[in-house]
Amino acid sequence: MTFATTARAPETARRNGVMHSGSRIVPEEVPIAFSYGGSSHAVMMATPADLEDFAVGFSLTEGIIAKPAEISAVEIVAGGQGIDVQVSLADDVADRLQARRRSMAGPVGCGLCGIESIEQAVRPVPDVSASPLMLSHADIVRAVSLLNEAQPLHRETRAVHGAGFYLPGGGLIAVREDVGRHNALDKLCGAVIRAGESGGNGAVVVTSRLSVEMVQKAAILGSPALIAISAPTALAIRTAEAAGMTLVALVRGEDFEIFTHPHRISPGSIADVA
Repeated sequence: MTFATTARAPETARRNGVMHSGSRIVPEEVPIAFSYGGSSHAVMMATPADLEDFAVGFSLTEGIIAKPAEISAVEIVAGGQGIDVQVSLADDVADRLQARRRSMAGPVGCGLCGIESIEQAVRPVPDVSASPLMLSHADIVRAVSLLNEAQPLHRETRAVHGAGFYLPGGGLIAVREDVGRHNALDKLCGAVIRAGESGGNGAVVVTSRLSVEMVQKAAILGSPALIAISAPTALAIRTAEAAGMTLVALVRGEDFEIFTHPHRISPGSIADVA
C-alpha cells in the first residue's frame, strides 16, 4: 500500500524584490499509529512512506523487540485521518509488552515522548566500541555528499530529514527520509536490519543535529559511528563517549569536527572522494 508523500500548496513569494503568486510542493505529514496486539501503543506525526521499515525500526529502538524475527506480521491500514500500522508479535514478546503497556504520543519535534521516567530518558546504550570499523577523512566527506544526493523528497520539498547507512568502500546501502529526524532514523534502522546487514559494519549519517536519542538509536542498531551536518548536544557527546561511538558533526564540504573516539578516523586524502 502506497500513500502520497507530497502535496502542492499555494504560496505568495517575494523574489528579487517582486511578489509572485504560485505554488510549491510540500511534504505530507500524517498521524501514524503503531498498534501491537490490537492496541494502540504510539502515534507519531510522520511522512507516510517506508512504513514497514518504520515499524521494525521503531519496535527495535523502543525496546519492544530485540530482532526482526520477533515480528510475525505488519499490516498497514488506512483510516480517515491517518494510518494504523498493526504489528503482530511473537507470543512471548507480546506478553512482555503487555506488562509495560503505556499510552504515548510523539510529535515530530520530540524523540523521547511517552517515556515514564527520567531514567528511561537517559537509559544506558549498547557498547559499540568492539566494532573494527574504520573511516577515513574521505569517507566522512563522501558519506554526507552521497546522502545529500540520495534524498529525492528533500530535493522536491526542502522540508524533510534524511538518514543513511554508509559502508566504507561500498557507499550508502540505504537511505530513508521523513519530516521527523527520529522517524527517518527509525526507518533507516528498520531498513538495515531487514536487509540482514550488521549495524557494526557501517556508519549512520544524518542531516539533523545530534541529540541524545539519535545516539541511542544508532547504538541500538550497533553502529559505532554517527555523522551529521549539524552540531551535537552535550548529553549526546557524553552518551557517545560512554558507548564507544565516534561522533562526527558539523560536516561542511571538506571540513568536520570529531567529538568522541577519534581513533576510528584515519587520515586520508580528501581527493579520494569521487
